[in-house]
Amino acid sequence: MNIGQTYLEIVQKRFKSVKELGDKTLSQLDNEQLHWAINEESNSIAVIVKHVSGNMISRWTDFLTTDGEKATRNRDDEFTDSLQTKEEIMTVWEQGWQVFFHALQGLTEADLQGFVTIRGEQHSVIDAIERQMSHYSLHVGQIVYIAKQLKGSEWQTLSIARGQSQAFTESMLKKHQ
Repeated sequence: MNIGQTYLEIVQKRFKSVKELGDKTLSQLDNEQLHWAINEESNSIAVIVKHVSGNMISRWTDFLTTDGEKATRNRDDEFTDSLQTKEEIMTVWEQGWQVFFHALQGLTEADLQGFVTIRGEQHSVIDAIERQMSHYSLHVGQIVYIAKQLKGSEWQTLSIARGQSQAFTESMLKKHQ
């Protein structure tokens, strides 16, 4: 396997991991929690989901051939809390990821050497992918953080539970011997 194919496999795996953290977090929340914001200047999880999905659909539709900031995108509207139910929020979440993964899985090693445009600015395909890795990870981190604050002691950890680091490391070492 060459470096381009390896890179594409790795980023797909990493993005799937980011989505999984979001999925596991969203599953723990009810509709009221999804719409909670600490103040008027902060975004609720519902708004963050709407923004991430809007970004994904804009950036990854016709990724290699059109500007990533589509004329049909209304970014300002992404920051209004207009999704009413958890079902709507989850549908929007999945729509964005579906568009994104479809485009990412369609890339070839040769595509990695090309360029795309975002708001008229040229980016290497690799830079555009990495830009989105940073962006989506940031927002999923916000979702997780807000959810942990809301759930408190009812939070179901997404990684190694407190006090379990050594046991986890030992189990991983045994698994990979």
